[in-house]
Amino acid sequence: MQTLFIGLDGATFTILDDLAKGTTDSPPVMPFLSKIYAEGVRCTLLSTPNPLTPPAWVSLMTGKNPGHHGIFDFIRSEETGDDVYFTLYDARDARTETIWSIASRNGKRVAVLNFPFTAPPPEHLNGFMVPGFVPWRHLRRNTMPGTFYDRLKTLPGFDPKQLAWDFKQEKQAIDNLSDEDRENWVRYHLPRERQWFTIAEYLAREEDPDLLAVMFDGVDKLQHQAWLFLDPRLQAEEVSAYHRRLRGLCMDYFRQLDGFLERLVEAAGPEAQVFIASDHGFTTTDEIVRINAYLQKKGYLKWKPMPDTEEAVRREESMFANLDWENTTAYCRTPSSNGITIRVAKEPGGAGIDPAEYEAFRDRLIRDLEELRDPDTGERIIARIEKREEIFPGPAMAEAPDLLLVLRDFGFVSIKNKEPVIERRREVAGTHHPEGVFLACGPGIKQGEVAGRQKIVDVGAALLYSLGLEVPGDFEGRVPESLFTEQYLAQKPVVIGAATTARENTEEAESMSGEEKDTIMAQLQMLGYME
Repeated sequence: MQTLFIGLDGATFTILDDLAKGTTDSPPVMPFLSKIYAEGVRCTLLSTPNPLTPPAWVSLMTGKNPGHHGIFDFIRSEETGDDVYFTLYDARDARTETIWSIASRNGKRVAVLNFPFTAPPPEHLNGFMVPGFVPWRHLRRNTMPGTFYDRLKTLPGFDPKQLAWDFKQEKQAIDNLSDEDRENWVRYHLPRERQWFTIAEYLAREEDPDLLAVMFDGVDKLQHQAWLFLDPRLQAEEVSAYHRRLRGLCMDYFRQLDGFLERLVEAAGPEAQVFIASDHGFTTTDEIVRINAYLQKKGYLKWKPMPDTEEAVRREESMFANLDWENTTAYCRTPSSNGITIRVAKEPGGAGIDPAEYEAFRDRLIRDLEELRDPDTGERIIARIEKREEIFPGPAMAEAPDLLLVLRDFGFVSIKNKEPVIERRREVAGTHHPEGVFLACGPGIKQGEVAGRQKIVDVGAALLYSLGLEVPGDFEGRVPESLFTEQYLAQKPVVIGAATTARENTEEAESMSGEEKDTIMAQLQMLGYME
């Protein structure tokens, strides 16, 4: 094996540093990670402008920003008449080629496990792929090669249901979890992560691919649900028995993860270069910002009157079913987007603003958003407001929100019709932070150093370089040369090759049932991405 890549969804040095250091009284929870710190190089990794799983992982896999690859959220939205329709993104929505496909057509054998938006897989993949973020019933169809799924069924303890996001706990949102539910949530990810590790180790030992890439997403999921029990800055000397028990369960997860890292690096062999990266980091959020409620106060949107019936209540809880589209000019589509969409009339007299008024309208909207302030301190709630052409340049820019909002605590907005606009959370929660982690070790990589911050689009370039391949000329990412020794760079100089913008997937994917879509939507609700 030439290259081992381990993705840790949502990993942050805030947590990893604490777990790797240990004390005189207790050993580190992650001793092997501590060894990587000592024998390799690490740095922070800047995520996509909206540090969200879909755009971030796809940017890592394509070396390009969302304005080029076209994935901005978990779901894509389309305005049609008086309604908005939502469809889950999949690999066919990506406009640019991934590093898995690039490596394949350059003769490298790859094994890719649990990365989102890799289903359906590339037609001409040279190697193995088991995608993430698909219902378990669709794993066989989207696993490559087609015979590999039957081989997986022979592995001890193989359970396809644990590989997918298909379990009972997802029926509740984060604020409604009981203590028992939260414990079960953490416990669930111990055997689930072992499933992915078992497949990865099996491929490393039985197939020895040139590139093995596996992503563990339990880090993100635990931090969303149990940030209060993980962040060392939030740990008090006197805590409840439940707090100690749940933190202990979280430590069990990270202790197991550390063992997986060690065994995968061992299986890769001493000649392999090892890279570990996250799609974004994590931090604390302590307030709820109901952005659509604020836009309503400012006159940008109106809610559709609803009758006082049980059906109407359910409809009002669904996404945007209660917006008065004829009288709405700006709104937020999803919490995970953290963006504002401006409705521009498609024809004279149509719903939305006149196209000629767009710039003036957007400038006024920005000023109004800047006026959303903390009633006690006067501090702006929205720390930054980005225009899409400034952060999402590329052919897919028109599909991005017109404005991207960065809240002062990096939280996700709420889109519901509730008051007050700003409200303190009952307890602090975990939310995404733009700075994730990037680590490397192995032959030709510096030892015991902390490098300057890199960008997430640089990771794909680093993996191609590690495989001895040219970096496509249209990659926005660059090989992070500060991770490698001068001698190694001199022996193996970086080569920029031809541009590549090929689309990968042409065959039809098996469509999900309504129940399966609801299952994934419920998962996104539980993590706070949807409401």
